Amino acid sequence: MSDCIIVFVTAGSEEVAERIGKAVVEERLAACANIVPGVRSIYRWKGRIEDDRELLIIMKTRAALFPRLRDRIRQLHTYEVPEIICADIRDGLPDYLKWIVDSTDDVSSPEVKLA
Repeated sequence: MSDCIIVFVTAGSEEVAERIGKAVVEERLAACANIVPGVRSIYRWKGRIEDDRELLIIMKTRAALFPRLRDRIRQLHTYEVPEIICADIRDGLPDYLKWIVDSTDDVSSPEVKLA
């Protein structure tokens, strides 16, 4: 089992998705952020069925960074209740998993702070 996770976030515009993706990678909260256009979301919100076009942001990071990443996404997001969910990466190419770890903050360092 790796200590890496995948985080899924939907966004309503390319500008919001880019802002979130760039910020979390620049701040080393995620190793990368893939922005996937063309997502159609059908969901219940405030008693109504909604049908919207969105973008999906797929981020790779470490499990220990998830609370900071989640909080940063909330700061940057425009939705009242954004989708921010994570899933464990059970296994993967060892070199890729190492790259995720090397590309994110050292969570053992006490001076690491949210930018």
